[in-house]
Amino acid sequence: MNTLSAIIKKESLQILRDRRTAAIIILIPMVLLLLFGFAISTEVKQVRVAAAIERPTDQTRLIIQRLDNNEYLRFEGMVTQPEIEPLLRQGAIDAALVIADNGSSQIIVDAANPTIAQSATVYLRSAINPAAGAPVEMRTLYNPQMLSAYNFGPGIMGTIFILVCAMMTSISIVGEKETGTMNLLLVSPVKPRTIIFGKLIPYFAIACIILAIMLTLGYSVLQLPLSSSVFSVILVSMVYICLSLSIGLLVSTLTDSRMVALLISGMVFMMPIIMLSGMIYPVDNMPKALQAFSTIIPARWYIAAMRKLMIQQLPLSRVLTELAILLAMTALILTIAIRKFKK
Repeated sequence: MNTLSAIIKKESLQILRDRRTAAIIILIPMVLLLLFGFAISTEVKQVRVAAAIERPTDQTRLIIQRLDNNEYLRFEGMVTQPEIEPLLRQGAIDAALVIADNGSSQIIVDAANPTIAQSATVYLRSAINPAAGAPVEMRTLYNPQMLSAYNFGPGIMGTIFILVCAMMTSISIVGEKETGTMNLLLVSPVKPRTIIFGKLIPYFAIACIILAIMLTLGYSVLQLPLSSSVFSVILVSMVYICLSLSIGLLVSTLTDSRMVALLISGMVFMMPIIMLSGMIYPVDNMPKALQAFSTIIPARWYIAAMRKLMIQQLPLSRVLTELAILLAMTALILTIAIRKFKK
């Protein structure tokens, strides 16, 4: 325990001495969160839509035909009005169209992803026959103001943690390889796992500080909904931080140069995370091959869990699948990294 404490202290002092790097590590997540929270919107296809019609008429049949023929929509069939909200909560549909006996229409959308919600609203409005002259009422669940921050807040968190944590860990360990310090540690009586955890714990603490800052900004500046689910958010985020640190450790065992480690942890991970995690583009809109490939992107599962917890305000029990996948990835990558580190 004394040896572990000494390594943690040594690593912490080394981080604190480089104040400019530490400041950048803290400031970059803040800037990215605020930037992406307000900046981006995209076009969406294959929006899943259901319809609830109280009294079928020729007019409603025409509307259903338009929904079915619209290339931007995927009509999931007829439902009853009480079934709509459970289907939205389960993620089975993205929007629903309700047509009452008097001909008035109501559009109900899941606004946890405002990009999809905005597109669904436009597509459904265009499908309703304007000649009917009936009023159209719209309800937006989970994100009534249609703020893009509700989408990109969780997304940028998933991107930042895997990039920053992996980058910090890999560069630190590879840097000690280059200077020869790592060889001195490895020939000492200290066990490899003690060295590993002694190096990971300070970076875990820094990541927790970044998490606290990002949650504070998210709930205050970006006005994400705050509820008791914040504890579930912290739990899932800590698992994801451990996974990100494990990836950094694995990268450090594969390289002997800080430049190569920086390129791998930064450039190689960046594009798949941004493009395939669902942060910007919905995964369901991608080709089947890319959808299958995206299942190995850790950020995809973290972002999906954060949207359910932070936006839809669902309990932890609704993200057990995502949490189990993140835990399995952490265990697998950490085991491989520790074995390669020992060699």
